[in-house]
Amino acid sequence: MNNDDSQQNFALGFLVALIALVIMFVIGVAFWHKGLSATAAQAKPAVAASASAAPGGAVQVTEVTETVTVVIPDGASIRVVGGVVNFYFATGSADLAPGAAEALALVIKGVEGGRKAVVSGFHDTTGDAAVNEELAKKRAQMVREVLAGLGVPAEKIDLQKPAVTAGSGNNAEARRVEVRLVD
Repeated sequence: MNNDDSQQNFALGFLVALIALVIMFVIGVAFWHKGLSATAAQAKPAVAASASAAPGGAVQVTEVTETVTVVIPDGASIRVVGGVVNFYFATGSADLAPGAAEALALVIKGVEGGRKAVVSGFHDTTGDAAVNEELAKKRAQMVREVLAGLGVPAEKIDLQKPAVTAGSGNNAEARRVEVRLVD
């Protein structure tokens, strides 16, 4: 009898600890997301720091001509390949990896040259398809907000839902937002 009580107490204690951990995680994510929003609002100076004044007073943005990858432990990352900026996301998250403003420098330069930025969101195939599509849309909107915060006019940002929103590759590669330039 005493052994059963001990097991029940352990299970109850474990359950309470698990609930406390989940609550702390949710609070942590909320604070981190709030900090990310503040960082996105302050991202414009980061790009300005990578810009230089050209003769005649025009601002020149540095062009990224090589593959750049920024990876953080939770799975969010950024990769610039062939002029396309890919933002990869952790499972169930719409939070951008650090370095978004720097990765978008190429896009900003293209928009300043008269091109348009096309933002498309993709998702992996795990879980509920409707929830995944909504999350892909939320991720694309987050990238659009960062572009707008960096001074790109709203009419130069085209948010497009791809014909097939389930991304290709493994799940980590499928959870992405692509930003490409079009004429």
